[in-house]
Amino acid sequence: MPFDPNASFGKSLFFGEILEDQIFPYPDVFSTEQSETVKTLVDAVDKYMQTIDSRKLDREAELPPALIQSLRDMGMFGLLVPEEHGGLGLSNSGYARVMQQIASWDGSIAVTMGAHTSIGFKGLLLFGNDAQKAKYLPKLATGEMIAAFCLTEPGSGSDAFSIKTSARREGDHYVLNGDKIWITNGGIADFFTVFAKTTPDKDGKKGSITAFAVTRDMGGVTNGPHEDKMGLRASSTTSVFFDNVKVPVENVLGEEGKGFKVAMSILNHGRTGLGAGAVGGQKRLLQLATAHANERKQFGRTIGSFGKIKEKLARMAVNTYVSESLCYLVSSTIDRHGVDYSLEGAATKVFNSEALWTAADEALQIAAGMGYMKEAPYEQVVRDVRINRIFEGTNEILRLYVGLTGIQKPGEYLKGLGRELSSSLNDPIKSFGMLREYAVRKVKQTVPYGRTQITKAHESMREQIAYVEDAVQALAALCETVLRRHGHEIVEKQFAVTRIADVAIDLLALCAAIARTTRLIEQRGFEKCTNELNMTFAFYSDARRRVRANLRAGAGRNNDEELKLVADAALASGKYDNDVL
Repeated sequence: MPFDPNASFGKSLFFGEILEDQIFPYPDVFSTEQSETVKTLVDAVDKYMQTIDSRKLDREAELPPALIQSLRDMGMFGLLVPEEHGGLGLSNSGYARVMQQIASWDGSIAVTMGAHTSIGFKGLLLFGNDAQKAKYLPKLATGEMIAAFCLTEPGSGSDAFSIKTSARREGDHYVLNGDKIWITNGGIADFFTVFAKTTPDKDGKKGSITAFAVTRDMGGVTNGPHEDKMGLRASSTTSVFFDNVKVPVENVLGEEGKGFKVAMSILNHGRTGLGAGAVGGQKRLLQLATAHANERKQFGRTIGSFGKIKEKLARMAVNTYVSESLCYLVSSTIDRHGVDYSLEGAATKVFNSEALWTAADEALQIAAGMGYMKEAPYEQVVRDVRINRIFEGTNEILRLYVGLTGIQKPGEYLKGLGRELSSSLNDPIKSFGMLREYAVRKVKQTVPYGRTQITKAHESMREQIAYVEDAVQALAALCETVLRRHGHEIVEKQFAVTRIADVAIDLLALCAAIARTTRLIEQRGFEKCTNELNMTFAFYSDARRRVRANLRAGAGRNNDEELKLVADAALASGKYDNDVL
């Protein structure tokens, strides 16, 4: 099959195909002309953030106006805005690197910047016309306007089509009414990307959604008080209310009725910033944990000399390496333009946010009782990072997205195969050809080793390469089994879909690490990449164990039904009914 330069590497795994040209060679993250700019920005972030008292921001639950002004002065609001509109025009990889550095210092500042750039005005960048961009981007670049993304409502979270906010067309404008909740930057934004129904729900069918660029000076735009949050306390999170706001027709982003596509495209793009922030957070936690492990002594020796502490530090380092490999693989894919990265972006968000959560938990555990005290940084970090598994798509929803998106191609193939075979029963030659193609696929799924889908990885990772090739075929076989077993009902089989997604995420992460390590060996030489090889080997061992367990469970060796029955009993009683006494 000819190589499609725009095909998704991640989606192809579900079909038993490894499109190695999509990840080999692992990309040079920054273009030559931007590398110096990015380095300057990273250095500036470090110098500036050393002056910020993160604990004070957390206690007072506010970003002072002077701090926001200093971010404006540094050009941080215009990182992704094209130069012709007054911004720095960074690539997605360059932006990710800067966000990584900001997040390594303070979560509230990082989420403020991310909500502005990653999702707040991203719809304008992706779907805005020339007139819209010329009107708003210069002010967004300077931070004169701060942006917010308005989708979530009191009765609508992951189910975007259940939003109630409406926009009724009246001549040359729309009348916008509705409430949005938990809007990051809601209290400081003047530019809002708002999603509203432009056709009502009718006869059980959901109405169509449209995206709008709304500004506070249109009138009727207000916000509620600052939310008292578990973490990221200094960032502005409020409700935002739209009361008969007259939005000009020319402020529609994209096409009327196509707002769901706009929202999903924004979130797919935005997950790069979140994934990069998770990398920065992990690096800072590893730095804190290793410093403590080298200083803290028990039983006459530093705690870093004990095996259980080494294990925690090692897995933190390994997950950081893999998170970084995924993050910049996806960001560079976006920078190539036209390449399908939606599944990879979702998988990276899941992996990186969970790796960050694990790192925060383990760093606190290494610090032990000291880590539980407020004077240590860990308890704030734990509070701050918990949201990453929730916003921009909960990890549960994203796992379902990865799994259901991934099995779409195998499902279409099996459906088409059955239809074509049925229609060609009177044409034995045609039937034989189709059966032969299917038989070849089945043989590939069952004959181990010796496959040659990956030819560009370094030979030192031969065992890992062979495993990936076998596991990808096992994933394809599992997809076929599940599809044959459940058919259209697969949408409701969340246990099965989640297992498929977890296999794919682990394989995608392993491939990213293998590709990156190969590139480093080519650049530095084998002898200088011992640590990177060890991290790749360690991740391979852990991922292989998880993949094997998920494949076995997918084949029927699971406790799904028992878990459902236990959950039903808990839901029915509303409490635990099995006290000892």
